[in-house]
Amino acid sequence: MPVTADYHMHSSFSGDSSAPMEEMILNGIRLGLTQMCFTEHQDFDFPISEAFPEGFFEINPDAYLYDLLKFKNKYADQIKVCFGVELGLQPHLSRKNAAFAKAHEYDFIIASSHLCNGRDPGFPAFYEGKTQEEGYREYFESIYENLKTFSNFDVYGHLDYVVRYGPRKDEGYSSEQYRDIIDAILQKLIADGKGIEINTKGLSGGLRDVNPCTAIIRRYKELGGEIITVGSDAHAPGQIAAHFGRAADILSACGFRYYTTFEKRSAAFHKL
Repeated sequence: MPVTADYHMHSSFSGDSSAPMEEMILNGIRLGLTQMCFTEHQDFDFPISEAFPEGFFEINPDAYLYDLLKFKNKYADQIKVCFGVELGLQPHLSRKNAAFAKAHEYDFIIASSHLCNGRDPGFPAFYEGKTQEEGYREYFESIYENLKTFSNFDVYGHLDYVVRYGPRKDEGYSSEQYRDIIDAILQKLIADGKGIEINTKGLSGGLRDVNPCTAIIRRYKELGGEIITVGSDAHAPGQIAAHFGRAADILSACGFRYYTTFEKRSAAFHKL
């Protein structure tokens, strides 16, 4: 396996996972990983619904850190376990997210857009009165607005996450349709010293490509981007490092000769 560090995963400390942290770690060891970083969800002001009750995507960072340190030490001679968080961004949350990010010494912070203008693009209601293309453009525009208001993160997660849940998912999707706004996003990330991730979860859900798609990853490299992590977005032990062989092939095809990991918010680069 040319990529041996999974830098996006969730355990039972995230509302949408029931996986015991130790089981995640043990499977990472079985798979031959050298590093894994838990990135539990923290999404303030996520819309309350029957599916997502109040606080569903919010963590108790002290309890989370207690368990992580326990297992980090227990398995220190077999794998490096890192302390991360996936912060859900919205412009009005910039101060709240900044305070949260500073409250603990995270190794790694993923910024993500799980909501677009306060609405969940995973539900059909988001597309009422608009085409899929209009919904996708609105999503990318909201990412650019987030980047104007918040910068305490290391990589932006699954940059075209919206295509996982659109009416036709990635059928007919081409990032070229959104080249202007995607270039603006990538240029802003690069100027601010931020990276992106290659997220393989969508492949298991029937998508044809990773998130963001290969074309966006290639464009990030063309524009001078250097920082890229690899994450399975696993929510169960069996999902860890899924499709990492394909991820490595995509990175190589896009001109990358390495992937990135983080410790204490400092980047390290590893040859593919």
